Amino acid sequence: MSLHPEVAEVTDRIRQRSRDSRAAYLQQIDLLAGRPRGADRLGCANVAHAFAALPSNDKFKVVAERAPNIGIVSAYNDMLSAHAPYASYPAIIKDEARRQGATAQVAGGVPAMCDGVTQGMPGMELSLFSRDVIAQGTAIGLTHDVFDAALMLGICDKIVPGLLIGALHFGHLPVVFVPGGPMSSGLANSEKAKVREQAARGEVGRPALLEAEQKAYHGQGTCTFYGTANSNQMLMEAMGLHVPGAAFIPPGDLLREQLTREAVRTVLANLHGGPRFTPIGRMVDERSIVNAMLALLATGGSTNHLIHWVAVARSAGLVIDWDDFARLSAVAPLLARVYPNGQADVNQFQAAGGPGYVIRELMDAGLMHADVATVHAEGLRAYTRIPQAPAPGIDTTSPLHWQDIGASGDASVLRPSSAPFSPSGGLKLLVGNLGRAVIKVSAVPADSQVIEAPARVFDSQEALLAAFGSGELERACQASADAAAGHPGGLVCVVRWQGPRANGMPELHKLTPPLAVLQGKGYRVALVTDGRMSGASGKVPAAIHVSPEAHAGGPLARLQDGDRVRVDGVAGTLQALVPEAEWTARSPATISPAQEAANQLGLGRNLFGSFRRHALSAEEGACTWL
Repeated sequence: MSLHPEVAEVTDRIRQRSRDSRAAYLQQIDLLAGRPRGADRLGCANVAHAFAALPSNDKFKVVAERAPNIGIVSAYNDMLSAHAPYASYPAIIKDEARRQGATAQVAGGVPAMCDGVTQGMPGMELSLFSRDVIAQGTAIGLTHDVFDAALMLGICDKIVPGLLIGALHFGHLPVVFVPGGPMSSGLANSEKAKVREQAARGEVGRPALLEAEQKAYHGQGTCTFYGTANSNQMLMEAMGLHVPGAAFIPPGDLLREQLTREAVRTVLANLHGGPRFTPIGRMVDERSIVNAMLALLATGGSTNHLIHWVAVARSAGLVIDWDDFARLSAVAPLLARVYPNGQADVNQFQAAGGPGYVIRELMDAGLMHADVATVHAEGLRAYTRIPQAPAPGIDTTSPLHWQDIGASGDASVLRPSSAPFSPSGGLKLLVGNLGRAVIKVSAVPADSQVIEAPARVFDSQEALLAAFGSGELERACQASADAAAGHPGGLVCVVRWQGPRANGMPELHKLTPPLAVLQGKGYRVALVTDGRMSGASGKVPAAIHVSPEAHAGGPLARLQDGDRVRVDGVAGTLQALVPEAEWTARSPATISPAQEAANQLGLGRNLFGSFRRHALSAEEGACTWL
């Protein structure tokens, strides 16, 4: 199948736009790749320090025998259920490296926040910026410059983008990402959402809510909804940066150790000087980035990636923008229904065919570049197969084998490109006099994709929650219904001062249950914000990432209570229905001194003042290092 013309054109636009920056990037990594290996290049004292802690045999290997040395960058902590399994990974990696005549060292650890713990709390305001700290931490670990290759151990929201950005700054190295897999299915995500809405209505108390949450989040592995963490894994497969099929094998599966050992063998096969030298900076090109974007859109993945992948691409000398996403979304069929875009969780997604099914369908429809380099010798086609489960009693050090996926195992979860759930992708760009924003249409019912209603403007999510708790929002919805002569009432809740420069752009997932309660009562509600929503956010239409943000003088700062606002996920518009002369004449509001003070105090926020001051807009990737 020839490449779809729109995919080809967007790819070419990125290539042309990025010509100079990409050439400079490739020149830099070629210079680094051409140097003598670290143990030969560094001074004797430097070498002694680098390998002083190695066992004698490993020390002899890397120095005297000139054995390859793998750097491990780990985001391990046991606060994150998804990252807890990484405790044992370095030992497995080092053992496999020795079996292959190589050595391995933990180059460094990076922080890894759990957004589930910080959701709705002040700590969430550090979450997006933690991506850049992770990138810097990755670079600091690799800066020791004694590594011939690297393995990245990370899974969750900001962590994979941060690791990838850091790795791309060492683009002369072969790199493989090593996942850990999802937790087993617990309380269904839809049932968990119902209990949250019951709690928002006051129908159940904290004990019932806590019981439901603990049944949903109950063990090691990623959360089972298709949020940012699991979208990360889909994108790593689509970019060929995993061992094929590694994304959604559970932590306790015998395949997990085999996949981890295979990652060691894979990265060693890509070393400089070998026949398959494929450094990550060469591998991640405009075609690879477009493949990731298409995989995101075809699965209705997390809106967070419209921020993260702009930053990732920039780290490889590539310039992408939201218009690229919008053009690709128009031709990318929606192939998956995974919560919050459906009822299935990621374990059911995997059982139905998982990432390999999606990649195969997109490739065969001409909607992915098949001619890209991947960490696997067979290229992207290898990612359309699934690793075979080992027989009972099999040695976990044995080589892996893969098998074809075949047809979808569940048509309610995965469909072929010839009969998709929707002919266009799960995300949509909104443009209008309120700026540019993103909406996840795949999770929103068709009859809720266009909302026009009076605005209620809030300066914080706490203020919105308080208004819901006092009944103010329901009264406003009812007043709208009374004024509309028999039509359903509605409300567009606007939460501003939530962008990168205001308070770090926190996720506002705590707003979903109360707004869903209003929606469930028949009111037509929407959210508009320059903040983010969790990848798990669902049926309430939300125009998010509004850019430019209010703190930078963006249009949300002009909005007033009572203004009619239209959020149109069909036409792709975001409009304040205010006469143009009046709109133009309005002076933008400014953040209150109390709110600004709150944004700079407590829970380490004051440490991130420089990030806030230097952060670019959401549309520019919220980058803070440029």
